[in-house]
Amino acid sequence: MLRHDFARGIAGITHTKSELVVKVRRVAEDESPVSLPTGMGLGLFLVSVPVLLQAPLVRFLPWVSLAMMLPLYLGASWMLRQPKWRWWGDLLLGFGWSWLAGTVYWGWLRFEPLWHLPIEAIGLPFALWALWKRRFLVGQCFYLGSLLGTVVTDVYFYCLDLIPYWRRLMTAEVQDSLPILRAAGELVKTELGFLWALGLLTLLFSVATIALRTRALHWWVFAGAVIGTLLVDALFGASALL
Repeated sequence: MLRHDFARGIAGITHTKSELVVKVRRVAEDESPVSLPTGMGLGLFLVSVPVLLQAPLVRFLPWVSLAMMLPLYLGASWMLRQPKWRWWGDLLLGFGWSWLAGTVYWGWLRFEPLWHLPIEAIGLPFALWALWKRRFLVGQCFYLGSLLGTVVTDVYFYCLDLIPYWRRLMTAEVQDSLPILRAAGELVKTELGFLWALGLLTLLFSVATIALRTRALHWWVFAGAVIGTLLVDALFGASALL
């Protein structure tokens, strides 16, 4: 009986210690050096401004864009081991998935739209594992927000049958791209194009609003990434309509 009680006591201490380690890890990951609005702003910035810089790079120097992944992940790995920089390393890790997917697709596979979503979802298994384990929440929520915006954009392209214009645009010379954009813009201007845009925009804004109602920084970063994707899409959509 004494031995049994002793074994139960040891098991209880071990279980309590494990719970304490998990709680300490979660608290450490939830600590951040930025406010909620700043976190949203960072999500918006990282999903929009770097895209504008990456676009010409992957078109003409895709290997350079791919090589940039090495210092990016080395930097994220170093930051994750530093308590002061852990939050930034977490965010950089999630940003790395978006940069890698954009490099691979727009650098070598952009001529086939069907490959777009599978390549963009390259980090999805890791992101879902991280959410399940409550690890790397900031970076993975950023990546998921960016991915959600990408999925909705592609759905819009498929619903309006814009995929043929996508293929033509990827193979056209620069001087021939404007007529293709204008032809695609004519479909966007239709009533069907407006209704699909309104519905999908409402969906994304609803998701972002739900995320912003929480007090969790990683969901504010997620919302920023979703809104940033909308801004990028609006920019390219405006170029097609002008």
